[in-house]
Amino acid sequence: MYYSRKKPMDDLPLVLTAIWSCTNKECNGWTRDNFVFLEQPVCVQCNSLMEKGEKMLAILENTSFNKSKQ
Repeated sequence: MYYSRKKPMDDLPLVLTAIWSCTNKECNGWTRDNFVFLEQPVCVQCNSLMEKGEKMLAILENTSFNKSKQ
């Protein structure tokens, strides 16, 4: 029998989160703002510029020590 301790995705609260989205219309790349370390990030999938936006996502905290944007 399989037992999982993970919470179902339905139980996670969603909040409006700042993100960076790829500007290339053929790419669906995006990342959370608190995981970006550059003032103007570049898409890791297609190397296009990214633009700031918002998306409803589950709460997730970045516990990295190096949070300063360069």
